[in-house]
Amino acid sequence: MSQFNQALADKAPLLGTFIKTPHPHNTEVLSQLGFNTLCLDAEHAPFGRADLDSCILAARANQQHVIVRIPNDHHDTILNALDLGADGIVVPHVKTPQQLEKVIANSYYGHNGRGYAGSTRMASYTTSAIDKNLAHNKANTTIIAQIEDLDALDCLDEICEVEGLHCLFIGRMDLTVALGETNPNAPIVIETVEKIVATANKYGVTTGMFIANLDELEQWLEQKVSLFLLGSDHSFMLAGARNLQARFEQAKNG
Repeated sequence: MSQFNQALADKAPLLGTFIKTPHPHNTEVLSQLGFNTLCLDAEHAPFGRADLDSCILAARANQQHVIVRIPNDHHDTILNALDLGADGIVVPHVKTPQQLEKVIANSYYGHNGRGYAGSTRMASYTTSAIDKNLAHNKANTTIIAQIEDLDALDCLDEICEVEGLHCLFIGRMDLTVALGETNPNAPIVIETVEKIVATANKYGVTTGMFIANLDELEQWLEQKVSLFLLGSDHSFMLAGARNLQARFEQAKNG
């Protein structure tokens, strides 16, 4: 089992961030900081296959664990991300255990599963033997299911029982909208998120989330949430620029 997957299994606190820019420089720069993982957001940012290829290469060149939030749960989408060398996937809008079982099957080699090619980055471009590639795929692939639809709440227990799931990632903003709210801190939203965490804990399943307010970190850590994907390259640029503007105005006005 990879170090990252073991940490997820142990519910160790893990910090990652989203990459929204489909250029390898941002991935390369953030790979210098020691995040537990970087998540290339191919669901909400304009990542094409070539963009994923170069960004995953930038991460791997710096020994950075990298996952891809894929835009859908299709077999070819999963295959693409993993063949390019991603360490795992975040699958949006997981609603049923049957859907998750299919995603997991498509992430691993075997009967009715992931198609095998030895010419990929993951397989070291034919220089790694098939048995080693099969073992690497089995031991190191990270599967994270995003829970962000009300439909999923109806079968959350069954989703938590699916073998091969490494983490449930709670899509709080989508849940906010689905619940008819505009504030992610609305009581019904917090209640729903806490219900997901509690159900996952009951089955020993690791949870993760994005939060905008870092003051919440301690309370979610106390509830045994493990994986935090916080901020993004865009938010870091904006925060730095705002700080620069504020410092300049302060100096200018004495």
